[in-house]
Amino acid sequence: MSAPGGDRRADAPGKELGEELAREDDTIIGTAFRWSLAVVVVLGGAIGLAVWLLGGEEDEPPPEETETAAPLEATESVVPPAVAFRDVTLESGLTFVHENGARGDKLLPETMGGGVAFLDWDRDEDPDLLFVNGAPWPGGERDPEAAATMALYRNDGTGRFADATAEVGLDVAFFGMGAAAGDVDCDGDLDLFFTALGPNRLFLQEDGRFDEVEAGVAGAPDAWSTCAAFFDADGDGDLDLFVGNYVKWSREIDFAIDNRLTGIGRAYGPPMNFEGMHPWLYRNDGTGKFDDVTAEAGLQVVNPATGAPRGKALGVLPVDADGDGRLDLFVANDTVQNHLFLNRGGMTFEEAGARSGVAFDRNGSATGAMGIDAAWYRADGALGVAIGNFAGEMSSLYVAQEAPGLFVDQAIGEGLGAPSRQRLSFGIFFFDYDLDGRLDLLQANGHLEDDIQKIQPSQHYEQPAQLFWNAGDAGRHTFVEVPAEGAGDLARPIVGRGAAFADVDGDGDFDVVLTQTGGRPLLLRNEQQLGHHWVRLRVVGEGCNPDAIGATVELVAGGKRQRMQVMPTRSYLSQVETTLTFGLGATAAVERLVVRWPDGHVRELAGPEVDRLHVVGR
Repeated sequence: MSAPGGDRRADAPGKELGEELAREDDTIIGTAFRWSLAVVVVLGGAIGLAVWLLGGEEDEPPPEETETAAPLEATESVVPPAVAFRDVTLESGLTFVHENGARGDKLLPETMGGGVAFLDWDRDEDPDLLFVNGAPWPGGERDPEAAATMALYRNDGTGRFADATAEVGLDVAFFGMGAAAGDVDCDGDLDLFFTALGPNRLFLQEDGRFDEVEAGVAGAPDAWSTCAAFFDADGDGDLDLFVGNYVKWSREIDFAIDNRLTGIGRAYGPPMNFEGMHPWLYRNDGTGKFDDVTAEAGLQVVNPATGAPRGKALGVLPVDADGDGRLDLFVANDTVQNHLFLNRGGMTFEEAGARSGVAFDRNGSATGAMGIDAAWYRADGALGVAIGNFAGEMSSLYVAQEAPGLFVDQAIGEGLGAPSRQRLSFGIFFFDYDLDGRLDLLQANGHLEDDIQKIQPSQHYEQPAQLFWNAGDAGRHTFVEVPAEGAGDLARPIVGRGAAFADVDGDGDFDVVLTQTGGRPLLLRNEQQLGHHWVRLRVVGEGCNPDAIGATVELVAGGKRQRMQVMPTRSYLSQVETTLTFGLGATAAVERLVVRWPDGHVRELAGPEVDRLHVVGR
């Protein structure tokens, strides 16, 4: 997340970001900060210049640009299908309101929002909803006894939710950020991990209730953790834990940096003026106790110019990037280069972001990267990694090449680049919203500053989400933006942050939830009536991974092959359901379905019935 404008390699203090240039084109966002940075450098003289030159984050050469740029104003001749998403938040029983603590001081954590998770915590085959809440700052106006808490809602199977927070013991208050769910103690039920500003929290489930435990994953009391993922890092069958950390932050540091915008005053400034933080990797001993193995695993990457931690993580996705059968880690870093930690086995990783082509954008610059997802979304089976970026920066779409582990940013050529350029994007994910057998893309948008329009007429605090339909070979680009009139309430402007999907009402298609910072979430029911067929699949694992996190499924129908991974962690601070949904379009039969569990065990099924859920065990 960069500020309104910003040289993303700068390290100089931001006492006054300078006079912003109000233009209609949102490219001003990057330009304005560079102009203001020049003012700072002139005023600061040689010292300021030295800090800027020596504090650069791009310590590795950017990848060579290989994609031919398409015109930014390209138009599409194909028309996406009309599929309306309807806001059913209140009628579904969701009363949650996010507390961000904002009272006018413009402290950076206030604007970052919180995550959301779909999870079947009570094992009744219906996706329940967990919202991560922030908290008022100490000494604020609100009564601490009435502090906001986390919120868990039970789904009755029809998309109606009942608040179960107090019943299950999650009426706890802290400044939460993200959530991850997995069976960490090998007892068959889901446990919950929350990232936070301050100590992280782990809750083990026992007889339907969650109890907080100290299991070695609290982190540091002064840390700011963001994304988290349960996955089997070492191949021993249990779930290990990756935790991404953002920046070194305190109220005192925030006020000392004192980011400002002309016409606004104190502002939620760019994170390049805050020192980065190393992530954490915890090995599970099989009983739910964890050991910190970050250093020996090779995840502590430093800026060679300063010796400081380079990472500023907001998003993480475990996926096999190089095809060797082991789960690697894509990490979306804000204003510094993204990381790709390749899993070399034995709980060791090699950082290869720059070499693989995912560290920078197509112009060789680090971006304000937030949310992340990956999918095999094309007919050629290439893996694509999508990252939501700051306004003035296109969303990134890194597509795998023939050489294993090599990616090229093809956002422009695939149709994502130009439409995403004006938006400030957080949550992002692939899903097949119209069940035609091709994975589409959604990103949640919203600015940082509620008064941004005063200095940026083309920017708004509240921004509509964007839905991109996968046209396959039918259009000039793979992705075509769905117009507002074709998206229903999904096009309503909100201050979007977290985003996730699940089939909440049991009708076979994907519904969506979007969170807002300091506001209500938006639960959007998919009301498509296209008559497309589908197959839903819940893969069951054995032992310490009952949800088969990391398993892959290939489905062949109508001569076309689809591939998906069981991986709830994706988007921004959020989690999607673990049940997989394959759209089939007009095809009414499945030819073959192949399930590969994380340990390599394979099972093939011939002709599973369409338009129903299948539970597949080993």
